[in-house]
Amino acid sequence: MRMFGKRWSYFGRWAAAMVGGCGLLLAGAQNDNANSGNNVSQAGPGMTTDIPGALPGIHMVSPVPDGQWTQPAGDYANTRYSPLNQITNQNVQNLHVVGTMSDGIPHGQEGQPLVVNNTLYWVTPFPNKLLAYDLTKPGFPLKWAFDPHPDNRSEGIACCDVVNRGAAYAGGKILYNTLDDHTVAVDATTGKLDWETTIGSIKYGETITMAPLVVKGIVYTGISGGELGVRGRLTALDLNTGKILWRAWSTGSDADVRIDAQTKNFYAADQGKDLGITTWNPGQWKMGGGTIWGWISYDPELNLIFYGTGNPGVWNPDMRPGANKWSCAIFARDPKTGYAKWIYQIEPHDGWDYDSIMENIAVDMPWHGKQRKLLLHPGRTGFMYVLDRTTGQVLSDDPFVPVNWATGYNLKTGQPEVVADKVPHTGQYAMDICPSSTGGKDYIPSSFDPQTGLLYIPAHNTCMDYEGMSVNYIAGTPYLGASVRMYPGPGGYQGELVAWDVEHQKEVWGIKDPLFPVYSGVLSTGGGVVFYGTMEGWFRAVDARTGKILWQFKTGSGIIGDPITFTANGKQYVAIFSGIGGWMGASALPTVTPDDPYATLGANGAMRNIKAYSAPGDTMYVFAL
Repeated sequence: MRMFGKRWSYFGRWAAAMVGGCGLLLAGAQNDNANSGNNVSQAGPGMTTDIPGALPGIHMVSPVPDGQWTQPAGDYANTRYSPLNQITNQNVQNLHVVGTMSDGIPHGQEGQPLVVNNTLYWVTPFPNKLLAYDLTKPGFPLKWAFDPHPDNRSEGIACCDVVNRGAAYAGGKILYNTLDDHTVAVDATTGKLDWETTIGSIKYGETITMAPLVVKGIVYTGISGGELGVRGRLTALDLNTGKILWRAWSTGSDADVRIDAQTKNFYAADQGKDLGITTWNPGQWKMGGGTIWGWISYDPELNLIFYGTGNPGVWNPDMRPGANKWSCAIFARDPKTGYAKWIYQIEPHDGWDYDSIMENIAVDMPWHGKQRKLLLHPGRTGFMYVLDRTTGQVLSDDPFVPVNWATGYNLKTGQPEVVADKVPHTGQYAMDICPSSTGGKDYIPSSFDPQTGLLYIPAHNTCMDYEGMSVNYIAGTPYLGASVRMYPGPGGYQGELVAWDVEHQKEVWGIKDPLFPVYSGVLSTGGGVVFYGTMEGWFRAVDARTGKILWQFKTGSGIIGDPITFTANGKQYVAIFSGIGGWMGASALPTVTPDDPYATLGANGAMRNIKAYSAPGDTMYVFAL
């Protein structure tokens, strides 16, 4: 669920809908073709496949950033790991601010910048300007700004703040999406528009907040709007022209979903003809959600892209009997044709808004005595899923936060073992559901460190009461059918940075936040340091093995962005956005009252004290030793 409405004045509209109303030189500078060639498994400039200190048996399936940051997650596998090691757990306490930039937009600063060829690129929240900063000059001055002039009406359509999760670089272009459903390609040198393609229409409630991914000359992007009856799909565009090459829908016929004879789903529940139609009541699949607004990853060795889909529409599960395929599912697709290699539906008939759009991290490593090709998916459901990414088989499903909506999964069938009294129904509250709709984690990305074998998860401990309500579908308007109120979960804390041992299926250490969820992305580095931020505004460096807080800096606003690291003129830098917002951070904005626990789609009940700790912000901080 994304975005909240024009100048945040639309919270009342959403509430009504819920209850039934309608001098620096960069090291390893990258050439223009480094991310658009045919052999992306080989490291280009600014990337490396050499991982000093990696644990035995751990193989990174794609090159990782070693000086630049050219993809949303840094690498195709979504590890958000860099082997840069000038900043270490021995000297990180000497970090200090060396530069700040402001975009002047006091809304949620999600995502991360790019660093390519002496330039840092920042995509702002709406109106989605692209800002380019010169890293060859003191103070990092602005080189140019590109304004896509998006339709102002999109502010009132979007769900959970007017955010943007960043850009990708390929072929000399910066590729990103605008809130009003356009993908743009901007010349990375001149800032001039190369091409622009319309992906959707705000007329039907469609918006875009995600960062695209580029593989072998193809740009991939999804669509948002699962709370407005939008039918999700992945769109593939030609990098050079912007021409739409194909679309793969999340619901509908096998032809629409791009399922063919080569699609081999591991579990019987995911096998059968036209399940994207037959698992819905008649016609409901046409407004069935399954939107794609998170992260896309790519395995160049298997030549597969991976992504997850969002909640089914409508939120009230009684209004859409059936498994509701292919919402809340993970897809593995051929990047050229778009046809599915396999699909696994994490939650058939979702009743809690547990989108499955979280990161899917590809890594090869030992698993129960054997070398396996794994896909790591820390789910909004609160379970840490480990899959075999060649087949879609679920290998484990351990909880990483308090969970009570299900007791676990049957690994033979792939199905959750749902607790009946935690399922909401029309006119009937299901009480004390953990986690809440905001999840055990949300879109905020984790990081995998090959030196420790740990996955660092930005986790939430928030629970909820949830009632289904009757609602009618009107195109372009909220389509929720639920009344939700959230509150902190058990144990006296509401957030935690969880260090998860993938091979041994357990938490090794955690840093609990007593006040708020951890809503920042995570970065791990070759110096044995993990970086993340808090909603109070602290930017932290912690020891990757022990979790000891080694350094922290108080920024001007809550952190919901994702840290990156890069090198310039022989020096390592770390950058982070500071600007609270997004779904759970919306309560910090001036137009949201702390008195209504149902505001911000129920999250306000858990976040009503945030104004005492954070004001809106619009700043990027750059640190160095």
